[in-house]
Amino acid sequence: MLRALSGLTTRGRCLLAAGVAAAVCSFVLNERDLLRVAVFVVALPLLVAFFISATRLRLGAARSLRPERVSVGSPGEVQLELWRDGRLPAGEVLLEDGVPYALGSRPRFVVERLPHDRRVALRYPLQPVLRGIQQVGPLRATITDPFGLCEFERELIGHSRLVVVPKVVGLWGLPSGAGIGAGDDGSIRLHAGQGEADVIVRQYRQGDDLRKVHWRSTARRDEIMVRVEERPWRGGTTVLLDHRAAAHHGTGPAASLEWAVSFAASVGLHLRRSGHRVRLITEHGQTLADTPGEGGEHYDNVVLDVLAALQPAHQRDITLGHDPAEGQELIAVLGTVGNESVHELSRYRPRGIRSLAVLLDTPGWSSGVNRPETRAAATEESAALLRAAGWGVVVAGPGSPMQQVWAELCQTAARRGTLIGGGL
Repeated sequence: MLRALSGLTTRGRCLLAAGVAAAVCSFVLNERDLLRVAVFVVALPLLVAFFISATRLRLGAARSLRPERVSVGSPGEVQLELWRDGRLPAGEVLLEDGVPYALGSRPRFVVERLPHDRRVALRYPLQPVLRGIQQVGPLRATITDPFGLCEFERELIGHSRLVVVPKVVGLWGLPSGAGIGAGDDGSIRLHAGQGEADVIVRQYRQGDDLRKVHWRSTARRDEIMVRVEERPWRGGTTVLLDHRAAAHHGTGPAASLEWAVSFAASVGLHLRRSGHRVRLITEHGQTLADTPGEGGEHYDNVVLDVLAALQPAHQRDITLGHDPAEGQELIAVLGTVGNESVHELSRYRPRGIRSLAVLLDTPGWSSGVNRPETRAAATEESAALLRAAGWGVVVAGPGSPMQQVWAELCQTAARRGTLIGGGL
């Protein structure tokens, strides 16, 4: 009974106190009519509290998410079912489900009459705007009476897990040409003559060993060509995602990190569906996902789930200590990188293997400016250093269409002879 009394509202407590005071006055004044009124006033909140407390224990609910995995910007839906056990009538029920701000507004429902012979179906939409592992819930019910004398809260359902994956943009077009399995850039296969093995050559670059000059190709093309040593083919492409908090600007859905994650997901799925083995790593060389070029939707979900749960890293600098791609072709999605980070990225990369980078002009995500002439000097300097190290670089600003960035990256690769994915 004491537990039932704990649900009395301020109105119910005042009415109970007034009944007790009226009963005391009836004894002092010897007024039986006043005592009858006092008994009614005291009994009313007590009966209501007992009734509502009993109703609270007989409520049940179920929740289902449709779907359980949704991408940023795509609509979702939550379906609820509410019922009660037994034939004891139920009072008014106020339902409130816990929804994070990244999924939309918090829904509230009022069920005035809950039938005992069927379930009440409720639903509300979700509009995810930020990737992550989101928790929907708990679902709380507040049962009240028509007089507002008593109310009880009860948690009907705990948390439900919703995976909000990054938005994937459809990309098209891959650089064409005769690629080589080792991923060496600028590959051209020439038959040097009968009995001589095929030779893989490319244009001379400053710093190349002059002992590797292929004189027959040089005479034929009228420009210096050097031999490219074939390396064991490990196949596939490595996508490096720079997710350092210090390397990105902006907050929430408009942050540069969210753009980078979405672009990395789009590139990874695009290459995998094109028959490539895709390895997704961080700026420190940690492998996030390694998926084959064949297989169904399961491998796409592996990549998306990993990126959905990815949190910003607290390290300030890029530290590798080895070739992050381990001999594969590399596509790096970078935030702000200083001279030391550029050196760290390039020092372990063989010059004969394709290296491409999408460099984000992260200060633009704070100012909202997306014009090439307003790009930060540090961004241009980093891009120049990467290009000098043999990388193909595309600078992206806020609002840059991902399809356009990908197309420019493919064009840059073709101009430099760095064809993505040997054979695509």
